[in-house]
Amino acid sequence: MTEQQQEREITDGIPLQTGQAPGPWAEYLAAAQQLDAVRRAASAAVGQQQAAAAAARQELDAVRARLAPQAARMVRDFGVPEADLIPRPAELAAAAQAVAGGPAAVLAALQQARQTADAADATIIGPGLPGPIRPWARNLLVYGPFAAAVLIVQIVLYLVAPSGSVPTYALLCGLSMPVLAFGLGWVTIGFVYGGGQERVDRTPILGAVTCLTPVLLTCMGVGLLAFFR
Repeated sequence: MTEQQQEREITDGIPLQTGQAPGPWAEYLAAAQQLDAVRRAASAAVGQQQAAAAAARQELDAVRARLAPQAARMVRDFGVPEADLIPRPAELAAAAQAVAGGPAAVLAALQQARQTADAADATIIGPGLPGPIRPWARNLLVYGPFAAAVLIVQIVLYLVAPSGSVPTYALLCGLSMPVLAFGLGWVTIGFVYGGGQERVDRTPILGAVTCLTPVLLTCMGVGLLAFFR
């Protein structure tokens, strides 16, 4: 084996061939390989510790963001003295023991603390309640049935009306029934959702469009029937 091949074995970490005669150079190569293995293991350990430390810092910020409003809520809503929220020596000692294992132990302790904070929020606040219904969605539940009634009445009148009087019925229904449906919806919204100090949002544009939709659908249906006939 040439000197260049031996140097390449040192660089690449290739083990010596079996049966090679021992000697100072072989011992040097073995020691170099061991040192390289130790270096790689140490580098991997340092990388893991750095990743755990970065994750622990992020987790610490999340835990602080959770504990601050909880402490304020306990003082404000439950009358807990602020002095009772300061950790005691025994609690500090237990916390120091929990994080004594390095960044990985700190990350595990912080994750446990966040889970405890989540459990406390679930106990105090309870499961999340659905938010209030938006005015347009609430009013659509009122305008919609009136608009459906307009559509049904128009279809019935079209079926029972004489052939020569369809334009007259269509004109009367197209002018009066959407206005009637809009007015009934307006009154119903005020009756159901009113009564408070705040003014009720009746979303008039949405109501007008909803109540005029049956007229447009009826006109389209009549036009399609006349086209195919």
